[in-house]
Amino acid sequence: MNDSLVIIPTYNEKENIRLIIDAVFSLPKKFDILVIDDGSPDGTGAIVKEIQANSSEDNTLHLIEREGKLGLGTAYIRGFKFALDQGYEFIFEMDADFSHNPKDLIRLYEACAKEGNDLAIGSRYVSGVNVVNWPMGRVIMSYFASIYVRFITGMPINDTTAGFVCFRRNILQTIPLDQIRFIGYAFQIEMKFTAMKYGFKLKEVPIVFTDRTRGKSKMSGSIFKEAFFGVIQLKIGSWFKKYIPA
Repeated sequence: MNDSLVIIPTYNEKENIRLIIDAVFSLPKKFDILVIDDGSPDGTGAIVKEIQANSSEDNTLHLIEREGKLGLGTAYIRGFKFALDQGYEFIFEMDADFSHNPKDLIRLYEACAKEGNDLAIGSRYVSGVNVVNWPMGRVIMSYFASIYVRFITGMPINDTTAGFVCFRRNILQTIPLDQIRFIGYAFQIEMKFTAMKYGFKLKEVPIVFTDRTRGKSKMSGSIFKEAFFGVIQLKIGSWFKKYIPA
């Protein structure tokens, strides 16, 4: 079995899903893929099943179908548990829409597998602002949101809401996954903050984030609201928790 699993949550990604799977499978380092589809009415899940039926033995593609749009965070928690059950050592989060370049999976992998980090973060802001095709207002909002999160939480991370990451297995075995409470942007913050509190070694890997060119964004005002207020809740809650290092 391969040592690496890429988790890709989907909702209405028929324009991208075949292309992103092909791109990951074409990399020189082999990655298995788990698609978690939240009942996409556009048939995304059916496309994944078709790809599964025609995949070679070298390309392992898993699919979990859920009955509704249950949120990004719950999708990843489901994927993390699957990865642990299956024995994967390196577990990745990646979007389906090519905002994350599949080629950067190798750099995130090497930051953990070769450099000894526990969590590698594909960072838009560790070496300037590396975002393509976003409106300036959204770039400014995202950039200053990360500054706000760093100020509240004390995390030494420039891109606190990054959703392109690699976890070593030991992080996901240590963090009580059923206690992770947030489902949107705040989920990404909570996972990094919790990993930091447990004493794991984190590293930011510079990437270029390119906004989607196919399909529709799933961003909403409620996601930003959860992140803004969730950070304060997260910090206060940490005062009453004990984090026993792995």
